[in-house]
Parts: sequence; structure tokens; C-alpha cells
Amino acid sequence: MRQPTGLRWGTALLVAVAVAGTLAAAQGRRGGRFGYTVPLATPESFDGAFHFCRLAFRGSRGGDGGSWMVDFPRADVNVSIRLAELTKTVVSFDAQREPRHLVVRPTDPELFQCPFVMATEVGAAYFDEAEATALGAYLRKGGFLWADDFWGSYAWDYWQSQIERVLPPSEFSIIDLPPAHPLFRAQFDVKRVPQIPSINFWGGRGGPTSERGADSATPHARAILDKAGHIMVLMTHNTDIGDSWEREGDDPDYFYTFSVDGYAFGINVLVYAMTH
Repeated sequence: MRQPTGLRWGTALLVAVAVAGTLAAAQGRRGGRFGYTVPLATPESFDGAFHFCRLAFRGSRGGDGGSWMVDFPRADVNVSIRLAELTKTVVSFDAQREPRHLVVRPTDPELFQCPFVMATEVGAAYFDEAEATALGAYLRKGGFLWADDFWGSYAWDYWQSQIERVLPPSEFSIIDLPPAHPLFRAQFDVKRVPQIPSINFWGGRGGPTSERGADSATPHARAILDKAGHIMVLMTHNTDIGDSWEREGDDPDYFYTFSVDGYAFGINVLVYAMTH
């Protein structure tokens, strides 16, 4: 983890050590992807605290990616817990101390109750006209979309064709975030975009990190900004930040190699999204 200033470094280090020692046990309690009831948001879901919202989208056979459910639900649960531990954010928990994370679809009115929404494997995302219009309205009204875990030039081109249906390029351009952008210092001092492979691709200590070889060798943090210069859409390309949360308790080497940096970047994004 890139070193934060002041007392934050000590807190982050303690949490990193604690997570590595306890997540293997907690993982069983939180469950895996299969057999899990999707917590689709309703008007009654929101209680004024932070809810991690995930975007459920339809896939396309013409893209390059998996389902919107990749990393769900463990990534959503784990990053919500770390956000509560590492910041003063009031996170919504149920009576069993499980985070109340939610799933929304592009046309759900509940999307507008989420100041932040994440989409994973967007190299295969498809938005029809109604979905693109609704998602665009959400973003224009101050929403924040984070698109993560898509690799290589083909997936990028496909995703770009979809997001340009949401926010037309004639009005909204895509930029590469400069290292001096406030997002990289929102909580922790992050020097670079970490390239994080899925744990299955990495395959063990010292494994490769670029999932499409030379075509995905460089990770990017790209963005679409509003007229005030604030991020509307963040796109982390050639990296899988979400897997660093989902798999934090699966392998100690993976945790120390990727999850610590993944949390530093991810919490910065959440803090930025809620304060800009």
C-alpha cells in the first residue's frame, strides 16, 4: 500500500495484517457466488448510510468479458468492511454485521439513490437505448460509475462503443487521469495504477499479471469528466481491482502482492466519489 500521511499509515498497516490472518475464516461465513440471493435494491433498501451498489447489465456475445456477477458478492462485502475500518464512512450493516450491499439495473429508479455504482467485466456490457438513456441521466445528475476488469484493445473498443451511447463523445471525452489527479490522494498516496490479475490467472507467487499478454501490458485509469472537472465515469483498464477484494482471504501471497494496493486504490475511489 502506498504510504498515507500521518496516523493513517499505522491504521492501514494494522488492518492489512489483521485481514491476512482472519479472512480465511470469515470467507466461509460470507459465502460464494453460487446459491446467493441477489440483493436487488428496493426503495426500502436505503437507510442513509453507505451501500456498495453494483450495476447488473446484459451481456453481449460480441464483447470480451464475463458476467456482471464476477467478483460478486465477496468483493462488495469485503470492500464495504474495509471502507468502514479505514475511513470514517458510515457503512450500512445488518443485524449480523454484514454490509448491506445492493444490485441495481440501469433502468431501476433505485440507481439514483446510489452515489456510486460499480460494473465489472464491462468488455461484454450491453446497453440498449432505454438503458443508455437512464444511465446517462444518472451520471449527468451527479452519479459515479466505476468500470473495472476488462483487458486488451478489443475489450476497450467494445466498452467505448457502449459508454459513448451513454455519454456522447461530442459532449464528453475520455481522458487518461494524470498522476497528480486528486483521486490518487483522496485517502492514500497512490503512485500508480496497480495491475492486478485474477487469482486464477496469476496462479501462484511470481505469476504473470497481464491477462492478454502484450495487448494488456499497461494498466490505465481513464475517465469521463463533467463540466466542473469531476469524474463521472472511472475506467480501470488492463487490471482487475475487484478481484483483489474478493480474493483477499484465499492466498496470503496474493493478498500481500495485490490486495493491499487494490484496497488503497479502491478506497481512494470511494472517498473521491462521495466527496466530489
